Amino acid sequence: MKKTIIYVSLFAFSFLLFGCGIYSFTGASVPANVKTYQVNRFENNALLVEPGLERDFKLALEDLIQNQTNLNLVQSNGDLVYEGEITDYRISPTTATSQNTAAQNRLTISVKVRFFNRKKEDDDLEQSFSFFYDYAGSAQLIGTTKATAHEEIFERLTQDIFNATLAKW
Repeated sequence: MKKTIIYVSLFAFSFLLFGCGIYSFTGASVPANVKTYQVNRFENNALLVEPGLERDFKLALEDLIQNQTNLNLVQSNGDLVYEGEITDYRISPTTATSQNTAAQNRLTISVKVRFFNRKKEDDDLEQSFSFFYDYAGSAQLIGTTKATAHEEIFERLTQDIFNATLAKW
């Protein structure tokens, strides 16, 4: 009797875990027939062009997908394909001081992403994503301030892209 309960419990747990597809603990739902992904170059079409931004963004997106899935990165013919462009790179004041100078500035980066699932075209997506980083108005966007801003924005943008394309539940 006790063995029967254990077997039924294991069967039920297995069904719940694997019954609706392959899931990872990161929230990704990757079908078993999808093995590879590729990230094409993201063209930098922003009015204010930051050199190397497109390369850094591409690498951040590749790294996030690599770290949160078991997919293999390929240069061509990927089952999943990410591409798009950086559409905005903008620095704007968010608050002012009594001397009419910026007390705080905001860096905003926006990207337009085209996602193609070659195994299931219904999952294809074209969507814009944007995020920002606030920093002191007295600081210049150089060195570690710029590196921190880019890192935090890329972390959020890439996670939002991942959620929109692979974590659909």
